[in-house]
Amino acid sequence: MPLGLALAAALLGVVGALLLTGASAARELGDPGAGVRWGLPIARTVFDVASATTIAGLVFAACVFPHQTRGSVLSLRLARIGSMAWTATAAAVGILTYADSAGLALRGDSAYTHALADFFTNFDLGRAWLVAFILACAVSTLVFAVESLTAIGLTLILALIGLVPLAITGHSAGGDDHMAAVNSMGLHLFGASLWVGGVIVLAVVGGILLGRGRDAAAAETAAARYSPIAALALVLVVASGVVNAGLRITSLGQLLSPWGTIVALKTVLALLAGYLGWLHRSVTIPRIGKEPRLFTRLIVVETAVLGLVSGLAAGLARTAPPRPEQLPPSATPARILTGYELPPELTPIRYLTEWRADWMWIAVCAGLFIAYVRGMLALHRRGDRWPVGRFAAFVFGLIALTYFTSGAPAVYGMVLFSTHMLDHMALTMFVPMFLVMGAPVTLALRALHPRRDGSRGPREWILVFVHSWWSRLVTNPLFAAANFAGSIIIFYYSDVFLWAMKYHVGHELMVVHFTLTGYIFVLTMIGVDPLPKRFPYPMRLVLLFATMAFHAFFGVTLMGSDTLLQPFWFGNMGRPWGLDAISDQKLGGGITWGVGELPTLVVALGVMVMWARADTRETARKDRKAERDDDAELRAYNEMLARRAAADRRLGE
Repeated sequence: MPLGLALAAALLGVVGALLLTGASAARELGDPGAGVRWGLPIARTVFDVASATTIAGLVFAACVFPHQTRGSVLSLRLARIGSMAWTATAAAVGILTYADSAGLALRGDSAYTHALADFFTNFDLGRAWLVAFILACAVSTLVFAVESLTAIGLTLILALIGLVPLAITGHSAGGDDHMAAVNSMGLHLFGASLWVGGVIVLAVVGGILLGRGRDAAAAETAAARYSPIAALALVLVVASGVVNAGLRITSLGQLLSPWGTIVALKTVLALLAGYLGWLHRSVTIPRIGKEPRLFTRLIVVETAVLGLVSGLAAGLARTAPPRPEQLPPSATPARILTGYELPPELTPIRYLTEWRADWMWIAVCAGLFIAYVRGMLALHRRGDRWPVGRFAAFVFGLIALTYFTSGAPAVYGMVLFSTHMLDHMALTMFVPMFLVMGAPVTLALRALHPRRDGSRGPREWILVFVHSWWSRLVTNPLFAAANFAGSIIIFYYSDVFLWAMKYHVGHELMVVHFTLTGYIFVLTMIGVDPLPKRFPYPMRLVLLFATMAFHAFFGVTLMGSDTLLQPFWFGNMGRPWGLDAISDQKLGGGITWGVGELPTLVVALGVMVMWARADTRETARKDRKAERDDDAELRAYNEMLARRAAADRRLGE
């Protein structure tokens, strides 16, 4: 019933949105027919609900219910149903999107089929939906095959990756601030999937547990564990929705347009659903065993509200926003290449004044800060202490990460190779150094309560990853050093560099790779978080100086080269200020050699300090042991030498 109610409410929402905005009306030119005009938003609505149900079902099976209990089995079964609908509607939406874009009614002749295949292989929008369909197929196949918790978790990760193609289509694909639009849309989809799908799964599975099996304890535990997930989803949905709307609306008067009206209605309904969630947390969950009908009725209402929100979202995607989305006819070379106008000439003061918000990394840093503070407070309430220095180092690392992903280095790194290399070196060495000193994994393991019912919460999943074969591979000091030093060659001397500069997804993956590579390498050198394997201190210094030499070699090579890396990008930027492209590249080589080595020297100093402290602790331990046993080890050693000396004398006689 709740799943059907969610779909019915979603369909009602999309139909109402289409009628309100007139988006379903016939076009004067290139009209694909009523079947496509109505079929596309309806199919997209079912697609959204199905994908959300699949993702949330996997979340409940992997993180909420104990493995192989009734709740886990039901959640996985719901994920399987959702995955089949997800796959089918992904194919339908892709085909209908072509018909809508081409202005052609659906046909089955060979010419139409060839044009459809060309759309899926040669156009960005078509390729995005082809990737979405392939990922949906993969998730649907795996969700029927997985049995272990680890396999379910990996399938969940793949399902979340399936949201990426959706973030780069529709209104996010164009516009004046492509990066902010895509990132805010990605956060919006992530939050909506956890929220809408989570409420559906909780309503269906919780209703069954409370109805037939009368397992109120399992339903209460599931609702309590899902509550913080829903709170996170609410914040993501509302905040990202506000950001995305702000990119489309240039004046308050545009809120009265059909597009603005739907946005306002969506926001009100989302806040209403958030209020219903608060009622769950404060009223129905504590009384779920005594009054199960109260919980069931309220969550059914919440399901209907969120279904209506999903339908309005699908209708909104068919409505043109007030702000134009296409590049102007007189776009500059920088605008064509990067999606943004060329920033003003870089000066020292503009390192502080130029910003372009990367909402994904802002959300990540804000989330990590809140989680870190909550962990410290949990220790404090328990009577334990956490070093203030670690907290300060971690917060500074988050501030630095925010700056180097949203500040001037990120802005000018799109047009200047030298600033790009400064950004690279900071993300690879400077930022990770402070994050590692914060010891976030150690804090999480100390602050999070272990679960005793066979389910896996955050603490259990952290331990699974720490002890996994993948962790043993990537945190092996030799692998970490080779990845840290070698990936720079692979990245810059291949078309991966151009892909990372040209496409937003590539840019974000580049930032992830740089940051994680540096974090893992620094962790193997000076980290205190648990690792499967650590090298002795002398070997760590050898690896550090080897990577330092490799970076120096790379920097010197760039300084002496007259061949421009990716001339299509840096050679066509049309900058009237600053150094020419090849001179700027040589400056970037100097930054790699000079600035990039400073954090490495700091890490080397940290290794030597830790080495000295370890020797001091070992000496103190041996002194304490000698005091306890009257230096038995030394006496045994002297006696062994005396025996050998006596034996030597006997042999000499």
